[in-house]
Amino acid sequence: MTEGKGPVEYHLMIRDLPAAERPRERLRSYGPSYLSNSELLAIILRTGTPSESVLGLSTRLLSQFGGLAGLARASYDELCSIHGCGEAKTAQVQAAFELGRRLLSLQENERAVIRSPQDVANLLQGEMAFLEQEHLRVVLLNTRNQVLAIPQVYRGNVSSAVIRAGEVFREAVRANATAIIVVHNHPSGDPTPSQEDVRVTEQLIEAGKLLDIEVLDHVIVAQSGFLSLKEKGLGFK
Repeated sequence: MTEGKGPVEYHLMIRDLPAAERPRERLRSYGPSYLSNSELLAIILRTGTPSESVLGLSTRLLSQFGGLAGLARASYDELCSIHGCGEAKTAQVQAAFELGRRLLSLQENERAVIRSPQDVANLLQGEMAFLEQEHLRVVLLNTRNQVLAIPQVYRGNVSSAVIRAGEVFREAVRANATAIIVVHNHPSGDPTPSQEDVRVTEQLIEAGKLLDIEVLDHVIVAQSGFLSLKEKGLGFK
């Protein structure tokens, strides 16, 4: 070590991370709900500084302002004054928070309402039918059957051996949803349910009873169409 100099500091940059561990790749693979606040903020900021990764900058911003709530309250000038932030990144962060505020302020009559399996298909078939792997999402509903959110819960093998009821209902409990509709896709293009699909449905219905959250339906979407297990009397008594 050279005299008079401190230890060399190493900063891990996004490009140094394994591809599967980078925020954008994790979001694509698992959905945004699986990412930390720092990772989500890093995607918005896009780049760090020559001496600091974008994840490091995100973590520093959250720490300096006391978390998301404090960051959302920060003024334009306060954010611009942070080293590594600047006007462009400040604009990106404030625009993202403003979109979130506007979403929360939507009137209830602007929310989608689910009245039938066709409504579910209209919401999700175009997005999910052409996915190459099975994805399971949960439509969270209030007492008026208005959509509160549609979180993704699983990606991959949708089976009773893999699915845990706690994960399926976790977001429903957080959102104070009174009912859910389970939706998953069949990459084969055929929405015909398997026996495993029926078993998953039965398990989730029983779990929902314990939590006082009704499972209204399980809808399978595919390229050739969609199918409601409730309409077919499969898994529902």
